[in-house]
Amino acid sequence: MAIPQELFYAKTHEWVSLNEGVATVGITDFAQSHLSDLTFVELPEMGAEFSSGDEAAVVESVKAAADVYAPVAGEVIEVNSELEDAPELINQDAFGAGWLFKLKVTDESDVDDMMDADSYEELCPSD
Repeated sequence: MAIPQELFYAKTHEWVSLNEGVATVGITDFAQSHLSDLTFVELPEMGAEFSSGDEAAVVESVKAAADVYAPVAGEVIEVNSELEDAPELINQDAFGAGWLFKLKVTDESDVDDMMDADSYEELCPSD
């Protein structure tokens, strides 16, 4: 299971990469592997505003549907439209091509409430 050191993690299995006030958000390798083969992704609307912890997107697999939460507060400035036709990109590259959306962050201190890679790894049960 991949857990990149440079990212921040939520207990609900989202990851965040923060760069100059923009948060790129996706689901972790742990989450995608437990959902199995993803078949559909419902992305947020451009311009939508979320508080930390709000439901922001949905991913569906052959096993289940799961909500994706905004791990930080902000406004959606970009969505990964490639996922509409290829949701399997999340399974193939959860921390790269499988990102979900980008937020213009309202308060960068939100990441202070998130976990680092070591803490996230402790949260995830090993198979």
